[in-house]
Amino acid sequence: MSTASTSPSSGPCRVVIGMDPHKRSVTIEVMASDETVLGRGRFDTTVDGYAAMKRSVASWPDRVWAIEGCNGIGKHIAARLLADGEQVIDVPPKLSARARVFTTGQGRKTDATDAHSVALVGTRMAGLHPVVDDQQLAVLQTLVDRRRSLGEDHTRMISQLHALLLLLVPGGAKKFLSAAQAKTILAGVRPRDPASKARRRVAAELITDLERIYQRSKAADKELRELVVATGTRLLELHGIGPSGAARLLVEVGNIQRFPSKAHFGSWTGTAPIDASSGDRVRHRLSRGGNRQINRVLHTMATVQLRNPTAGRAYYDRRKAEGKTSMEAMRALKRRLSDVVYRTMLRDTHDIPGTGPGGQPGTTPDSSAADSNPDIDASEKSLPGPATDHPTTPGLT
Repeated sequence: MSTASTSPSSGPCRVVIGMDPHKRSVTIEVMASDETVLGRGRFDTTVDGYAAMKRSVASWPDRVWAIEGCNGIGKHIAARLLADGEQVIDVPPKLSARARVFTTGQGRKTDATDAHSVALVGTRMAGLHPVVDDQQLAVLQTLVDRRRSLGEDHTRMISQLHALLLLLVPGGAKKFLSAAQAKTILAGVRPRDPASKARRRVAAELITDLERIYQRSKAADKELRELVVATGTRLLELHGIGPSGAARLLVEVGNIQRFPSKAHFGSWTGTAPIDASSGDRVRHRLSRGGNRQINRVLHTMATVQLRNPTAGRAYYDRRKAEGKTSMEAMRALKRRLSDVVYRTMLRDTHDIPGTGPGGQPGTTPDSSAADSNPDIDASEKSLPGPATDHPTTPGLT
């Protein structure tokens, strides 16, 4: 790794180490607080390569690692650094992409320019999310990802089973089909030609696999529920939030305090409408951004509330009576439920005696975060304006 010379009298300086991570290699750039580039390098992610990278930055003990995509491709290297006691912040790929365009004037990518862009974001931006070594959340993430995989396998196998039964049974099977029901249907099939015999055999194998997935999913849900309850969260008290949904919220959100308001949280969940007004016409459109996994959790929550006589169902019906379409009413309900989830998680973090729910003085008991009533002090405003109360990036103040 080549490094620029520094003045001996100046002493060690605080630096940001921007990193563009890959599976088998990483590219880094060391940047001072005045955006002076102090060094660059490319290293393998093997044991020897990782040790060489650590040695190359040893002359800057006051350092923070800015890594792009700590929840994705950068997760493996971030975990190793955290285990070694290093300070790590997560740089969203969108921010580094913007920095790259503004710096270079074009969007062409190389590992070196990506590392430079990440370092710039880490140096300039306040409020970047610090990565913490939370073993409880790490266990939850592993299990909730496995539960999602089981659900995807179930959907795929059910689709294959329906396709086979349509060829074996006139009219096929009903839409919502359990393994036991499919086994009963298959028991009455008596194929005679080789193709039908092969289809019946494969269908029987799929049913066996589905039964195994049911058992694994049931065990996974039980384990997730126990772990979620152990965190002390009230998310499971909300109507429509199950163990998988609560675990996904805890894993993806992390520290709820990084969202300065419910409007910012709504933007992150993709439930805040986007202002699309023009001239005298005022309208909003659906946001297709945000965290889609959390958006899916909120969609499931809304769907469950609509199937039951809940406050969410009453709110949805009122919006329909006001002239909203079914989709518009559903979007409004999801926006309100996003606020409910935000207050619940905030209350979990700040349940301090002498303050109202959510830890905010003056909040009335009617705005209890544990209440799943969507009418409670919620907002349908579009994307929020710039935040003014973000903390500065750790280690850069």
